[in-house]
Amino acid sequence: MTERERRNRKFLTDLFSGPFRGHAIIMDPQGVPPGKLGDFAISDSPVKNWLPWAIQNYEAKVKWHEATDDDSVPYVNLNTSTGVFAAAFGCKLHVYPDSPACALPCVTTAAQADHLAEPALDSPTLARVFELAQLVREQLGPEVPISVPDIQSPFDIAALVWRKQDLYTAIYDNPDAVRRLVGKCHRLLERFLTEFRRRFPECNFCHCPNAWAPPELGCWLSEDEAGCMSVGMFEEFCLPPLVDLSQTFGGLFMHCCAAADHQYGNFKKIPNLRGLNRVFQAPGPRPAIEAFSGQTVLIVAWNGEESIYQYLDMALPDTRFLFNMPAQPIEEAKRTYERLRKRCPRSS
Repeated sequence: MTERERRNRKFLTDLFSGPFRGHAIIMDPQGVPPGKLGDFAISDSPVKNWLPWAIQNYEAKVKWHEATDDDSVPYVNLNTSTGVFAAAFGCKLHVYPDSPACALPCVTTAAQADHLAEPALDSPTLARVFELAQLVREQLGPEVPISVPDIQSPFDIAALVWRKQDLYTAIYDNPDAVRRLVGKCHRLLERFLTEFRRRFPECNFCHCPNAWAPPELGCWLSEDEAGCMSVGMFEEFCLPPLVDLSQTFGGLFMHCCAAADHQYGNFKKIPNLRGLNRVFQAPGPRPAIEAFSGQTVLIVAWNGEESIYQYLDMALPDTRFLFNMPAQPIEEAKRTYERLRKRCPRSS
């Protein structure tokens, strides 16, 4: 581990759970797409075929990090489509020509949902994640962080497994069946994350956007159904597993791209909500800044430079940001980083 990486690990750990020493700036590299290989978790091709892809993208992170001296900690990104856990329940994954694969629901009724067994961790999609992570560790050694696949919340996994229009009807007609399926998804996710951390102690639980935090500070997940639920419905069906996961793993980091400003009160009930990545709709970022400053780092992903300056102008004295910048050519990324660093300096 280089001295620069050691410094950044301490800086990001402090950002999420310690003294504030400045907003974080992470410059995304220009990555290498898998191309015709597609998503490693859902293919029938040997997993080893994706090892060069994973290594090349890690090396790009290292190169951009060394060139810009940004706040990143390079890690191996094993991100996938949103359906890997739904597939473990038996959902088929539909592959589109120009976008990530999508899980097709496998149940439409409460009886079918109750009949589903809790998947084993050797289910094909999950087994392939473990296999590629093991190949990466053998290639790069135990010190390089390895990320998890796309992590959906327990309710969001259930909303992929159970056809959505029927799931939301069942919330009124058969709420106990909904809770039971969410419980199965919750336990599967908890078992997966526990086993991943056991096998790969130097892991990165972040899946979206591209950041790093030590795994002892908590797991990361997407909660995207929050926008179409009432406050009371979210509190009943979504909040309990989120609270439990935060308590189990030492904290929670959450991505939410839904129109979910009305859920901020519920989000604030999650203990140790360390980071929140929102895709803001109207009325923009100000409500989040007012709600979470002093409590949760606001992770701003892939916004342009002018937008970043607007966020900084809105910041309160106790606001903490992590800016995950969009990919740029390396020389342009260096200049962008220098301008942003002048605006929000980092103390040692």
